[in-house]
Amino acid sequence: MPDKIEFHFKNPLDSPGYLLGQLTMLWQRKLKRVLDPLDLTHTQFALLCALAWLSRESDNVTQVDIANQGNADRMMVSKVLRTLEEKKFITRQEHKTDTRAKTISLTETGETILQKAIISVENADLAFFSLLEKDLPDFNSSMASLIEVNKID
Repeated sequence: MPDKIEFHFKNPLDSPGYLLGQLTMLWQRKLKRVLDPLDLTHTQFALLCALAWLSRESDNVTQVDIANQGNADRMMVSKVLRTLEEKKFITRQEHKTDTRAKTISLTETGETILQKAIISVENADLAFFSLLEKDLPDFNSSMASLIEVNKID
């Protein structure tokens, strides 16, 4: 029966989607090991990073801003931010001009945890992708291009 199933790629190692999925799972496991001791998930870390980057430009960062920056679902972002608020890593306050929005800010605890997480994740990334060495900038550029052309509005 399986002989009748047709594949474009004759071998899983020829499939970029399969390879990306396998690489992503391995990378996420590695990051889980470094983020667990900090009581952060990868999604929480990514949203804290988005908040920190956006906060460099504005004091009025909203949940929508964070979702847009991270190409993330707004409802998921809302739930994760609620968890981060419970952990005392962020605060949410009334927006100065938009009554429907909340302004999101890192707390001192959030800044401390995020800085530790950034160091751990960046070291994990350098180790994980070390095989690429001088090809890393081209790899990153290719990934950025794929992200850009495949964004869903």
